[in-house]
Amino acid sequence: MTQEQKKLDVLSNEVFVKALVSSGRTCILVSEEDEEAIIVEPSKRGKYCVVFDPLDGSSNIGCGVSIGTIFGIYMIKDAGAARLEDVLQPGKNMLAAGYCMYGSFCMLVLSTGSGVNGFTLDPSLGEFILIHPDIKASHSFNLCIPKKGKIYSVNEGNAKNWDGPTAKYVNYVMSPSRWFVEKCKFPKDGSPAKSLRYIGSMVADVHRTLLYGGVFLYPADKKSPNGKLRYNY
Repeated sequence: MTQEQKKLDVLSNEVFVKALVSSGRTCILVSEEDEEAIIVEPSKRGKYCVVFDPLDGSSNIGCGVSIGTIFGIYMIKDAGAARLEDVLQPGKNMLAAGYCMYGSFCMLVLSTGSGVNGFTLDPSLGEFILIHPDIKASHSFNLCIPKKGKIYSVNEGNAKNWDGPTAKYVNYVMSPSRWFVEKCKFPKDGSPAKSLRYIGSMVADVHRTLLYGGVFLYPADKKSPNGKLRYNY
């Protein structure tokens, strides 16, 4: 657990855990809300490991900001001998990853390794409908990530806690001779300044970046020297 738990954090975690265990498809569950991984009992065990944050951005619930669920799925080597090591795999081994955003509408964005697709919940049917196939495509109806965006998204309040390599990357990501944030705010090439937009809900920030382009950063810092679970998904 990396932040103060809210009541809905606990409830949503219980819902996800029960659903994943009862599916008979999972073997190990690692949640943002639990201190330890959950090893599914042998009689209900499958071959997949699911890492997830059941309710990302829950601190924003009171002000009506979009929140969501983040998840990643890996296949374990041996369901009969489920080990925590099966969770600690490189991202290239991930079978699927995505997020579900809850706001003015409910949208599931999913990748299974070949493109990214967006599904919107149709309440009248109770099903997710494929609305945005292949988000990276440049078709007029599909979502298209702009090559250049006008927004950068990062919690600058954590800058003092970034480690050396991270700070150096953030400061020099655009050019070895210019500070990243300074270039966004005070461009010297005559281009318009970039706008800072940071909601504090990763799902909402990432979704906006997919639609409007730009840069989203969530650097490691000294407060979490061993990283965070979300790096797994």
